[in-house]
Amino acid sequence: MSYNPYGGQQQGGQPGYPQPGGYPQPGGYPQPGGYPQPGGYPQPGGYPQPGGYPQPGGYPQPTVEQPGQMGGLMPHPSGPPNCPPGLEYLTQIDQLLIHQKFEMLEAFTGFETANKYTVKNSLGQKVYFAAEDTDCCTRNCCGPMRPFDMKIMDHNQREVIHLDRPLRCQSCCFPCCLQEMEVLSGHSLLGIIKQNWSICAPSFDIMNEGGNTVLKIEGPICTWSLCGDVSFDVLSADGREKVGKITKQWTGLAKEAFTDADNFGVSFPMDLDVKMKATMLGAAFLIDFMFFEKAQNKESDGVGMF
Repeated sequence: MSYNPYGGQQQGGQPGYPQPGGYPQPGGYPQPGGYPQPGGYPQPGGYPQPGGYPQPGGYPQPTVEQPGQMGGLMPHPSGPPNCPPGLEYLTQIDQLLIHQKFEMLEAFTGFETANKYTVKNSLGQKVYFAAEDTDCCTRNCCGPMRPFDMKIMDHNQREVIHLDRPLRCQSCCFPCCLQEMEVLSGHSLLGIIKQNWSICAPSFDIMNEGGNTVLKIEGPICTWSLCGDVSFDVLSADGREKVGKITKQWTGLAKEAFTDADNFGVSFPMDLDVKMKATMLGAAFLIDFMFFEKAQNKESDGVGMF
């Protein structure tokens, strides 16, 4: 019997070796293409790009008060050529709101501190800042009757209005020494507030730099803040027409009882001369000191002018 290495069987029916074609061909094995191609895996672009994270600009930026924003600073307007510096703001408004700063030391100890105020327009934008300029002895010895200088400044801390109140009486028992206050811009007189003699209700004249009465202010007989506003009417020079008012606003029971931090509203005609508007602002401060400023946490408002 002959041996056939490639035959299927030897003669006699014995099995032979498989033929070369009987082995699996190379193509029977998984080809390289059968495995996941590199493109099958997540590409670098599948991960969040640096731009997907919040950029520095995406975080809240510090808040800076800008002119024109609600509750920010009032934009600086362009006034008439003969307008005193800093009074351009008054050419575009017919109402001012005055907020006195709350002083913690004064509220708890009765130790009189210098008054500070913020003056805003009807939109809540800051127009001026006002600060009393007095010494400690004058404030605590003279109380609401004290003489003072008050500086009213703009956003750049430049003094634009100066109030000068000398030491005088306010009772009707001293008709020759009633209250007066000058309103100045630099060394120029803008106007004068002069108290008139009266027994029952407070009365004032608003005068221009020449001493001529332009407006009058008439207050109520009772200046107590009994859970409501206290209004002082602003009248024409002849006293027949009401053209505005100065209102001491009710600020709540706790604040009224324990502090003298008052809020005022001042309204006047839009076309009123800016010098008289500045004088009206000064009149609001004088009324605050005369009727609503506390002496060692004791009320000074009452009935009549005694």
